[in-house]
Amino acid sequence: MQILENVLQLFVASVTIGCLYGLMCMGLSMIFGVMRIVNFAQGEFLMLGMYATFYISLAFAAPGLFGAWGPFIATILAAPFLFLASVVLYSGLLGDLTERRGMAENVRHSAQLIVTLGLSLILQNGALVAFGSLPQAAKTPLSNQAWIINLFDGDVMLFANQARVVAACVAIVMAVIMYLIVTHTALGRSVRAAADDPEAARYSGVNISFVYKITFGLGAAMTAVAGGLMASYFPFQPYVGAEFIIIMYAGVVLGGMGSMLGAFWGGLIIGVIQQMSTLVLPQQLQNATIFVIFLLILLLRPNGLLGRATERA
Repeated sequence: MQILENVLQLFVASVTIGCLYGLMCMGLSMIFGVMRIVNFAQGEFLMLGMYATFYISLAFAAPGLFGAWGPFIATILAAPFLFLASVVLYSGLLGDLTERRGMAENVRHSAQLIVTLGLSLILQNGALVAFGSLPQAAKTPLSNQAWIINLFDGDVMLFANQARVVAACVAIVMAVIMYLIVTHTALGRSVRAAADDPEAARYSGVNISFVYKITFGLGAAMTAVAGGLMASYFPFQPYVGAEFIIIMYAGVVLGGMGSMLGAFWGGLIIGVIQQMSTLVLPQQLQNATIFVIFLLILLLRPNGLLGRATERA
């Protein structure tokens, strides 16, 4: 029973972490799948979401307005500001490169790679100057409390960290909302049209510039929200984004290029694989396990788990 308890305990933890991975992968999928931008700064949006959550929850902690729910409410409050900041960054740095007509595709992608890599370095070092290098965490009383789950008449006892469970539930709600927006609204139809064929969408009356701005803002904000939720139990510093950027791209490709739903499942699967691998491997080999499974799935299903050649949303 002890072995079963250890396996189930690790599985519960891996699912809660995987839900946050899924949300951050959905954010990257929106940018990567719709706009074809390989955004190396996506990890820094995750980091900004963490710091925004930390400082907003800190500001409201003294009057005690949010209580134990502070970091989760702060994450939602930070989302609109991070969305607007992302739109401004896109308009100033990437808009002309992405929307310019007549530019060769290889030249466009090379320029985007350089710009996003430069943006990543600027945000990392800017955060280091502004916030310092000391690790922070938006802790709540929920971070040190757990729900107890009794199975098999009490023979198996599982502990679910309350902060992680709440963060996972918020991530699932946000993922469902974004999926419904993309699949059941006029804005979502414009986004999918721009993803499938930007030129055809432009001739059909779709404002490609507006759609790209909204898409980039939503994609960055989703990843930032995932970071804010993770800040309730995960210590972070200005370079934390580098730890997750590879996981995000692996989740997007694993779930299927251009599929938001697939990206969420890809992130969830990576979270489960990463945590469950510690049953048989040292913690240092967690990411190595991810890429072994990742390569095997690509060999067996090159379009990813839920990807299709024509799917974009």
